[in-house]
Amino acid sequence: MDVAGSVLDPELGDHVCLPFAGEGERISATRLLTANGLRRGARVLIVTCAHTPEQTRGWLAPAVPGLARAEEEGRVVIRPAGRSSLTGGRPDPGRVLKGLSAAVEQAGQDGYAGLYALVDAAWGAGDPARQTTCEAVSNPLFGERRLASVCQYDLRLFSGEAVERAASVHPIAPERAALRYAATSRPPGLRLSGDVDLTNRQALASVLAPLEREPGEVVVDLTALGFIDAGSAQLLTATALARQGRPTVVVCGEAVARVLRLVRADALLTVRRGDGG
Repeated sequence: MDVAGSVLDPELGDHVCLPFAGEGERISATRLLTANGLRRGARVLIVTCAHTPEQTRGWLAPAVPGLARAEEEGRVVIRPAGRSSLTGGRPDPGRVLKGLSAAVEQAGQDGYAGLYALVDAAWGAGDPARQTTCEAVSNPLFGERRLASVCQYDLRLFSGEAVERAASVHPIAPERAALRYAATSRPPGLRLSGDVDLTNRQALASVLAPLEREPGEVVVDLTALGFIDAGSAQLLTATALARQGRPTVVVCGEAVARVLRLVRADALLTVRRGDGG
């Protein structure tokens, strides 16, 4: 997977962490991401915090031709983070998930291919640990492949530790392994592609979590996964264990199957060979 391309031109389904070091980088990334979202036929939602919507329009309009008209038509929406993501001044995972879900549904009802969200992560700077929880609990929503989100973290505002923690729960971030996934319904499960290692292992954990509650058999298709390390493979074992005997099936190529055998995952789940390396 082209990680650089995924960061600046994400597909619907991508959840991206994008650190930036100054206003020039913020403006450049927002311009490019807005243009790419419009090109993909998605509604573009820009959630502001450090700047007001009026300030954002002021510096974005010269960089995105036709921005005013796109706003009038509803193709671009610029909205302040405000209190919609907070409870008592703290990031609220429930509100974040509810707000994203509602915005995705509305975009679909209005005829758009999906929602392309550009979020100034400064809204959670007062409690970065809880903000990371908000990022993680939203990951399963991206499996519907109707939402792309780029979360912009200002390196002048967040500590290196906070950015590292945030990046670890995003499936995609610069200079890290990149993971894509899609939820499946018949049978319930997931289809994964890309790579998983220590850099995005926590993201995988949050993506797998809903499978623990599925009442029947679940199937995790890893045939398009290029690489998984042993530590990340153990998350599949933990998922099967949490399912308390309900069938868990992993379909994968020989390379991934070897890793699963190495961590003895096949003692708790069924490994089936599929196409792949």
